[in-house]
Amino acid sequence: MLGGGLAGMATAARLQAAGVSTLVVEAHGHVGGCAGYYRRRGFSFDVGATTMVDFEPGGVGAELLENVGMDPVPGEALPGYVGWLPDRKITLYRDTGAWHRERLRALGDTPRHRAFWARLDRLADVFWDASRAGVRLPMRRPADALHNLRALGPRGLPLARHLNTTLGDALVRHRLRGDAPLVGLLSMLVEDTVHSTVDRAPLINAALSVTIRGAGLTRADGGMRGFWRRFVAHYRGMGGQLRVGCRVERVTGRAGAFEVRTARGVVHARQVVSALPAATTARVVPALAGPLRPYLERDEQDMGGAVVVFLGVPDEEVAGQEFTHHQLLQDYGRPLGDGNNMFVSVSAQGDTESAPPGERAVMISTHTRLADWTGLPDADYEIRKNEIGERLVGLARRVHPPLGERARVWEVGTPRSYERFAFRPGGAVGGAHQAPGNANQNAVPHSLGVPGLWLVGDSTWPGLGTVACAMGSRIVAEEALRTAHRTAVPR
Repeated sequence: MLGGGLAGMATAARLQAAGVSTLVVEAHGHVGGCAGYYRRRGFSFDVGATTMVDFEPGGVGAELLENVGMDPVPGEALPGYVGWLPDRKITLYRDTGAWHRERLRALGDTPRHRAFWARLDRLADVFWDASRAGVRLPMRRPADALHNLRALGPRGLPLARHLNTTLGDALVRHRLRGDAPLVGLLSMLVEDTVHSTVDRAPLINAALSVTIRGAGLTRADGGMRGFWRRFVAHYRGMGGQLRVGCRVERVTGRAGAFEVRTARGVVHARQVVSALPAATTARVVPALAGPLRPYLERDEQDMGGAVVVFLGVPDEEVAGQEFTHHQLLQDYGRPLGDGNNMFVSVSAQGDTESAPPGERAVMISTHTRLADWTGLPDADYEIRKNEIGERLVGLARRVHPPLGERARVWEVGTPRSYERFAFRPGGAVGGAHQAPGNANQNAVPHSLGVPGLWLVGDSTWPGLGTVACAMGSRIVAEEALRTAHRTAVPR
């Protein structure tokens, strides 16, 4: 397994639980990737994902844990979070009934609004069920199509016609494209999940992203560090091997006889799964460079980055709010990113795995254009980093007025940070910005026709963060396990 992010670790754990010997090689000092963490002065900060999606019973994440025989990770089941629009607030409740009432109250209760939400709800219901049933995309063979027909079921099959429809198309159809508050909220939600705009986001993927609260958001005790500490212990307890601080340099050979050259020696493997970014996979696995080239060229302009401010603060700086997570939009008319759409995540009170007693870990994140950070001289880079850090904290004071006044930790991560510490090419995170032309049936496949080589992670379908990684790991583990059984050496 190349890469110890969520997709890589989940795939390895599934295979290990099924009796296949696995080894994960990870260049960083610990696992996690863009669902990872770092520690500073007693605080543990999430560097990307701050919540686990659909880890409740019956969910995609819960299926992963059940599949590998692991108990649920203790944590805070978020009751929802607050969306702060320029002219109003809306609570995105976990409870479906409360959310339905709140969206009509805050965003409009007209026949058009009701019809639009009914369409989104129907799509979400069907495709969450299909996701939990292990739907396979992109379909590469007749068996995939048959499997998906069963996963969608009779009521879902007609909705597959929306695969090439965008969220913007649906808004236009319901004559709501000019509804600034509604479009503003939807824009925030789809940017954070499928990293796209309402006019480009595939409608099915957008419907899933808008309803992730109903699927369940959980912040583990200790944040992502708490999750990984437990997951790695379980993986190793099953006999799985993990080598951190071990960068992959080259993969050669063929199915049944691969050589994985790393900074710490050569590893021999019968199959190889790459959970690295697609561009990195193309560089270190020559056999996949040619098959990946069309996808990399297609998606090159659709990669994006992130800026995150990490604060370690006293409890009183984040007191007075019912919810620990908030999302803010500053201006309906401005493009999203660089503070215009930002997420504020605060560790739970009393979570001493995330912060010392009486203190809290705070992460403020926003998307950013990679081009704005490329090639900056060091002095200009420091100015830009400090300016955006101050701006994000200042904007977050709409939620927590004294935020950062007595911070014990104040650090800013940028695309340059993700490139240096998470080994993301150019600092790109989250996979390509999704559109019908590069998502679902048009996504980077898990197999590119080279026997024994597989891809998994945020460079492949479907692009809903931790959900996508858990789903992709299921698909790849099933295929790799089938191959392992077919090519097993008789005793």
